[in-house]
Amino acid sequence: MTGIDSNTLSAQRMKPIRFGNLLINFTSEFHRIWDSRGSGSAVGSFWRPAPAPDLLPGYFPLGDVAVTGYENVNGNRIVAVVREGEPQGDGPSRSNALSPPTDYERVWKDANSGAAADCTVWRPIPPPGYVAMGFVCSNGRDKPLLNAIRCVREDLVMPATVGDLIWDDKGSGARQNFSAWDIEPAQAAAGEIHFAAGTFFGVQSHSKPVNSTVHALRMQLPRQSIPAPEAPELSGYGAPPELAPAKVTQTVRIPWFAVNDQLSAGEQLSTSPFYRLERSDQYVLVGHGHNTTDLPRPFKWKAVRTQNSQMQQIFSRLTAIEFSTAWSALPSSAPPAIRFSAHLYKDFTYCETSASGWDESRPLDIVAMAAKHKAVAVYQIQSIYTLRRADGTHVAVSVGYTDDESLYLTEYPPESDSTLTFTPQLATEPPASESHSDSDSDNIGFAPQLTTEEEVATNTVP
Repeated sequence: MTGIDSNTLSAQRMKPIRFGNLLINFTSEFHRIWDSRGSGSAVGSFWRPAPAPDLLPGYFPLGDVAVTGYENVNGNRIVAVVREGEPQGDGPSRSNALSPPTDYERVWKDANSGAAADCTVWRPIPPPGYVAMGFVCSNGRDKPLLNAIRCVREDLVMPATVGDLIWDDKGSGARQNFSAWDIEPAQAAAGEIHFAAGTFFGVQSHSKPVNSTVHALRMQLPRQSIPAPEAPELSGYGAPPELAPAKVTQTVRIPWFAVNDQLSAGEQLSTSPFYRLERSDQYVLVGHGHNTTDLPRPFKWKAVRTQNSQMQQIFSRLTAIEFSTAWSALPSSAPPAIRFSAHLYKDFTYCETSASGWDESRPLDIVAMAAKHKAVAVYQIQSIYTLRRADGTHVAVSVGYTDDESLYLTEYPPESDSTLTFTPQLATEPPASESHSDSDSDNIGFAPQLTTEEEVATNTVP
C-alpha cells in the first residue's frame, strides 16, 4: 500500500522528468478492465492507467497494469505515464519520443475460463525505431484502440529483464495458458536511473519466459555544480588563519521513488518529488610547520579521514542510497512503488578509479620537506554529503569523505624547492572518531582535522 491521497496529488503537479524530448510523470488513477472472478484461477486483475486530464494533460499510459488481487488500486499504486516534449538538439532527439503502436498481436484469451467477463491480452507492435513497454488488455474480444498507449523511441529506454510472477490462469480451464510478469530494470550506469514503467509482460505459458525482450525507462540524474573552494596559501610564518566554512559545491537531484523515507510513496511524490543530495567541500589543515634552521627539515603529520563505515551503513539503511555502487529498493514485504536501479556519478562520490576509498578509514602519514627558513602547510579536501527533501528538511545522517588525491602543500615564502611524500604504510588502527554508536548518529558532526606535528629529523637532508 502506498497510501496515496488523490486530493493531495491533485493539489500539486509534479515537474516532469525529462530525458531528451520524453516527459515522464506519475499517476495513481486507474480504470478496472477485468478480474479473474469465477474463473477458478488465483485472484488477479488488470487495470488501465488513467492520468487526469486537468492534472496531467497530454499524458499516455505505456501499457496496462497486472495486479495480484481484486482490491481497488486507485490511490494504492503509482505508475509512470508519458508525454511528448519539445525536441532537444540534433540527431535522434529531433524525432518524436512517442508513437502509437501500429497494431496489436493477441497473446491470450480467456475462452472456457469460466470468468464472469471476457478478457483478451495483446502485445503492442511498435513502429520501426520504437519499443513497446508493456502489454494491453481488453474486456472483450476486440483489439484495444491504437491510441490507448504509447511506444517509446528505442534510444530513450534500456534493456531490462523479466522479474517476478504477478498472476497466471492456472486452474481457470481456459484453452490457452497465460502468465503475467513484472519487469525488472538492469543495473544502472553511473549518473543514471533505470526504472520500470509499472506495466507487465505476458506469455502463453505458466513458466517464466527466458530471452524475452523487455525494456525500462531511463533518466540522467540532474546535477548542479559550482567551482570547488580555492586552495589556501600561506601568507606568513605563523599558524594559518581559520578557513572559510564548507560550501555546497555539487547537488544531485534524486527522484522520490529512489529514496527510502519515513513518508509513504504518495506523500513522497506529492511533497518531495525530488530529493537533493548535497556535497559540501572544504579544505582542512593537515599540519603546519616552521623550519627555523639552516638545513632542510621534514615535518610529519597524520591526515585523518572522515570516512566512517558505520555512518555509511546507517545512511544506506535509512535512505537506500549507496555511494560506491548502484542501489535499488530496500527489501520489504510490500513491492516497491517503482522498480528501479540508480547509480550516483563516480566523480561526485570520488569513485572515478576505485570505490575502495569509502572502505578506508585509517589515517595517512604525511611527510613534508621544508627548505631552510621556510614555513609549510598541508591541506586536503573534506566533503560532507547531506540528503534533503524538497522543503530543505534533513533526511537521515550526514556522511563524510576525505579525498587523499586532493592533498596540497603550500609554503612561505613561496618557492618550488619543497616536496611532499607519503609513507607507504597506513596507520594500523582506525582513528578514535570511528567509534560512533547508533544512538549518537543523529547528532554526528564533522570538525576540522586536529593534527599533531611530529619531528622526523632536524639535522639531515633527504
